[in-house]
Amino acid sequence: MIALIAKLNVAEGKEAEFEEVMLGLAEKVRANEDANHLYTLVKDDDGYSVLELYDDDAALQTHMQSQHFRDAGAKFAGLMAGPPTMARYEVVG
Repeated sequence: MIALIAKLNVAEGKEAEFEEVMLGLAEKVRANEDANHLYTLVKDDDGYSVLELYDDDAALQTHMQSQHFRDAGAKFAGLMAGPPTMARYEVVG
C-alpha cells in the first residue's frame, strides 16, 4: 500500500472556498475509487493537509487521472498560494 501526505498551500482568505472544493473532491474519491482507503482533509496551526491511502501505484494513477480530480484541479485555481508538498510512504503494517 502507498500512503501520501499532501501539504496544501491555501491562499490567505480563501480557506472556506478551498474547504468546499476539497470536501467535494474527497466525497467523490470515496464514492468512486475502490482502491483508495483514505482521503481525508486535516488541519493544524500550519494549514491543511490531505491524508491518502492507496492499494498500489495503479490506484494512485487512477486517482490522478480521474475526471473528478481534474475537475477539482480547475476549481482550485485562485484558491492556492503555491503547489502542494507531497510525502510518499510505503505502508509497512
